[in-house]
Amino acid sequence: MKKRNNRTIKLAAAAASLLAAGASHAQSSVTLYGTLDAGLLYTSRTVSATGANAGHQFSLIDGGSAGSNFGMRGSEDLGGGLSAIFALESGISMANGGYGNSNGNFFGRQAWIGLTGGFGTVQAGLQYSPFVLSLISTDARNVSYFGSGAAIYVGSVLDTGLFNPNAISYTSPVIAGFQGSAMMALGGQAGDFQAGRQYSGRLKYEIGGLLIDAALYSGNAGGTAASTPIPTTVAFTGRTIGAGYTFESLTIKAVFVNYKFAGSFDSRVYGGGLGYQITPSLLANVGAWYTSDGNDTGNHSILAGAGVDYSLSKRTALYGQVAFVDNHGKMNTGLSLNGALYEGPGSTTGVTVGIRHRF
Repeated sequence: MKKRNNRTIKLAAAAASLLAAGASHAQSSVTLYGTLDAGLLYTSRTVSATGANAGHQFSLIDGGSAGSNFGMRGSEDLGGGLSAIFALESGISMANGGYGNSNGNFFGRQAWIGLTGGFGTVQAGLQYSPFVLSLISTDARNVSYFGSGAAIYVGSVLDTGLFNPNAISYTSPVIAGFQGSAMMALGGQAGDFQAGRQYSGRLKYEIGGLLIDAALYSGNAGGTAASTPIPTTVAFTGRTIGAGYTFESLTIKAVFVNYKFAGSFDSRVYGGGLGYQITPSLLANVGAWYTSDGNDTGNHSILAGAGVDYSLSKRTALYGQVAFVDNHGKMNTGLSLNGALYEGPGSTTGVTVGIRHRF
């Protein structure tokens, strides 16, 4: 009887070990995350529907420094170093609770699924383009929604290249500091492969505190993505190269971007600035961007912005920002993605103060 009991115990232990191994082999995780950002915006001038100066404004805006959003991301260990991954992310407006900071759809920021492993990462669905990810990494003010290169980008092409529907992308592993990525977005229109077709590529080199980042983008109008509430298929080609260097608490960045539209603007943007972590809780940064139309140099603008972030905790921060823009000719560079995307000829000054919480 005793031998039989010992055998039973051993068999049960072996079965438990196999079950535990199977459970660890299929480990998965899902994370709920988000950003909530609300601020007060003042601008010395505003543009009316007719393009005239409508006077100064003072308003509550969503996303004074970052776009409010919530989402889920997850992964499942498939074994052998291979994992399934996904992300679902929706933009929201802190001003009215509706959709915001997205293409206007539910989960209108990200909605993709993919595989990642030693070969790199493949993703399919709505996602950021490599071109936009390059611009994010080389922006002197961390693409603040106010007073940064983000206002120039969205003011030029809206959500095109930012939220790419029908997209398939590949990102390589890092090899000797180099990493490449490519994306193709299919237009989805039967009988017309070129309608809404978008592609983008990026090559990044990062070692120590040095970053060099270059990318390109090309997209056509039309396709099924043309029906998104906020346009994501503005036809343009984009090129960028930027660099950054971090030394202890100081980061310096510089970038060149070209947005070219057939028969219209050939915007050439030269930008740069720096950020300094004054204390663990206090970050300051400043940047400036000069934009000139290669087809008519009479169309040009200069945008400058500065800001400070004070962290109350690891998740919550207060911020204050000031920016100035001066437009000439037909250039209409704005100060803010929300509340002041376009400004008229002449100079405009703006200020934002707000609070941001990440969870």
